Amino acid sequence: MKKLLKNGYMFLIFAFLYAPVVVLIIFSFNDAKSRAVWGGFTLDWYRKLFQNSDILSALRVTLIIALLSALISTFVAAITCLGLQSMKRRLRGVIMQVTYIPNVSPDLVTGISLMLLFFFIGLKTGFPTLLMAHIAFNIPYAILSISPKFKQLDKNIYEAALDLGCKPHQAIIKVILPEIMPGIVTALILTFTLSIDDFVISYFTAGNQISTLAITIYSMARKSVNPQINALSALMFVTVLILLIIVNIRSGKDSKVKVGTRGGDK
Repeated sequence: MKKLLKNGYMFLIFAFLYAPVVVLIIFSFNDAKSRAVWGGFTLDWYRKLFQNSDILSALRVTLIIALLSALISTFVAAITCLGLQSMKRRLRGVIMQVTYIPNVSPDLVTGISLMLLFFFIGLKTGFPTLLMAHIAFNIPYAILSISPKFKQLDKNIYEAALDLGCKPHQAIIKVILPEIMPGIVTALILTFTLSIDDFVISYFTAGNQISTLAITIYSMARKSVNPQINALSALMFVTVLILLIIVNIRSGKDSKVKVGTRGGDK
């Protein structure tokens, strides 16, 4: 009985969370514009979606911003984690605690803070400010993805590479980088996903000249409930879901490898 109640409770929670998404995806194939009446199956809304110049422009901006911010933030995070390893434990702990703050800070606070910062330094909002904002909120997540890989490294592996004739940059590229590569890949996928999904920070830092997919959906929803919104939201949900599944699969494989290595050491 206890197990039945537990399973029933979990079912209700997941149904509450994902039932609206399922309805949205189903009605993205609805031939009628109604949100309550099923008018038959159609793919017209997806066809019209890819013929909408505003949406295609927002998609291009979103993908460029997501890709650039993921690459830059992951690169900065990798260098940061490498530098943290040479610091004293107490100082490293303080820096890591400071790194956690943006992760728990509300997006509204981060977005307004970045907007005020750009205004204060006289930087006009647009593509550069949007990119810098995405890099800023992505770096902490990238650090959290990469730092565990550095903790798993043998502390003497870098010195051993130097003793074997490697120069410092060769030891980093040929020895350290392959060891932390799973964390780097996870950071890339995670930051790319977060960048695509962001709305609040983008809304405050993009300005009026450019628009991301999230901002475009918001603008379309304010005017009218266009079924193209359902199609676009369904595609975004599926894309993000696939990326998150990839991240979880990689994390699971890394955990198994870690457990297997420990078992072999014993």
